[in-house]
Amino acid sequence: MEKFIKGEVVVVPFPFSDLSQAKKRPALVLSVLEGDDLILCQITSQTIKDDYAISIIEDDFETGGLKQISNVRPNRLFTADQKIILYKIGRLKPSKL
Repeated sequence: MEKFIKGEVVVVPFPFSDLSQAKKRPALVLSVLEGDDLILCQITSQTIKDDYAISIIEDDFETGGLKQISNVRPNRLFTADQKIILYKIGRLKPSKL
C-alpha cells in the first residue's frame, strides 16, 4: 500500500450527507495516524463564504496540482483509512502548509 505524507493532495470518495452516493473529491493530508488512518481536510473549487478557507493555486504545488483555483477548508476535517484513497494529485509546498 502506498504511504502518504502531510501536504499531499489526494482524491477520496466523499459521501453525500444522506450517504446515498459518493463523489470523487480532493483532500489535503494533514496528518498520518498510527495504523492506516489519515486526517484529511476538504478541498473545494467552489466559491464559498468561509472565513477559514485558504486559497490554493498552481504555484502552491511542489509537484502535481489541481485543474483550477481551489479552497482548502480547515474547518472541514475528517479521518479516513488509507485504503479508500483513490490516487494522489500532488504535494503542496512546505511554505503553504
